[in-house]
Formats: sequence, C-alpha cells, structure tokens
Amino acid sequence: MSKDLEFLKLEKDVWGKVYVDISYGIDNVAPFLNENTLKVRKYYGKVDVLKRYITLLENSDAECKKNASSFFGRFKENNSIFLISSYKNDNILQFNQLKNCSKCACLNCPKDCDFNSCRGCREDSFIKKCDHEKINMTVHDNFILNLTNNSTGRPSSYKVLATLQDSALQRQYIIIENVIDKEDKFVLYYYPGISEDDYGEISDAEEFDFIVETFGV
Repeated sequence: MSKDLEFLKLEKDVWGKVYVDISYGIDNVAPFLNENTLKVRKYYGKVDVLKRYITLLENSDAECKKNASSFFGRFKENNSIFLISSYKNDNILQFNQLKNCSKCACLNCPKDCDFNSCRGCREDSFIKKCDHEKINMTVHDNFILNLTNNSTGRPSSYKVLATLQDSALQRQYIIIENVIDKEDKFVLYYYPGISEDDYGEISDAEEFDFIVETFGV
C-alpha cells in the first residue's frame, strides 16, 4: 500500500504543479485575449484532461489511506491505480504537450502576437525565449534530421538544437548538430513545408551572428 501512496504522491507533485501553472497562466491571459485567440493556445483546450487526472489521483489517494487505516483494508488491491495508469497512457500525448506548455514563454503572455506560437508548435517542443517583439526561440526533444552533405554526398543525422523565428523579417532559422560529431553544427534558414522542409545558407554575417547570439552558443 505504501508503494501506491508513494506513486500517487509523485504523480500529484509532478502533474499538480503542471496543472497549477497552466491554470494560473489561463487566468493571467484570459482577460486580455478573445475566445478565438485563447482556443489557438494548445493548453487551453487540453487542461481539462489534467484536471480529471488530478481528481483521479486525489480519489485514489483517499481510498489508499482509508484501506491502510483498517486491518482488512491493507490486503485489498487498489484497482484505481490501474485506472489511473490507463487514463494517463490513453492521454499521454496531451500530458506531454501540457508539460511543455507549462515551460513555454507563451503560457503567461497576454499578447496576440505575430509569431507562429502555438500554430507552429511541434510535438515535444516549447518556446524557451521570446522578446515579445522580434525574435523567439523554440527548443525540441527528439527532433532529428537525416541530411546529405552537399560536399561529401554522405548522409548524416543531425539533432535540432533550436528553431528561431524573426517576426520583423518574417524569417525562420534552424540550428542543428551532428549526433556523432558535436563540432559539426549549422545555422541555417528554415523553410518548413507540408511534405518536407527546406534549408538555406545565411550569407549575411550580422544576421548570422544575431541568431547565434540569441541561441547562446
């Protein structure tokens, strides 16, 4: 039984914080944004999934403690643990999205901005930096590109360290690193497409340096 209580406490600590952060975020921005803009924000339509999970955790916690207080209850199997795990597995994509949303610079931002923001959000990513005017930077998990080196003709895999958007210039950038050779990095223009993405060399030294500085290499 103590194992169940330990599991429930850990889940409540982790996901309770995510739920509180997102709920506060909604309360902070809702007075300044219309309903249509709020609906674009991914966390706005998904937060009820987490609210339901917190309720399941609290109910299961109460049941575990009740059983632990009686002699025969200590030998009862808590079926709610299975239901909780099943619910989380069924909604794992929403859970992962909400965890990223809780770390995103958009969460508490009341501006209806010119950035792609949630409309351009990839799975397993969040906006880490944003000056709310010109530039923002998104970081990613498990975003791997398989590219061919134009000079050698050899294929290589690159990890995407970040993508950036300049709303003033209406340009996007991507910073990639060879998964084997960490010194093999590129900073490129980024042209995301429907079926495939394209990339381009940045010839303007000042523009290149600005992107590198924003990333913090």
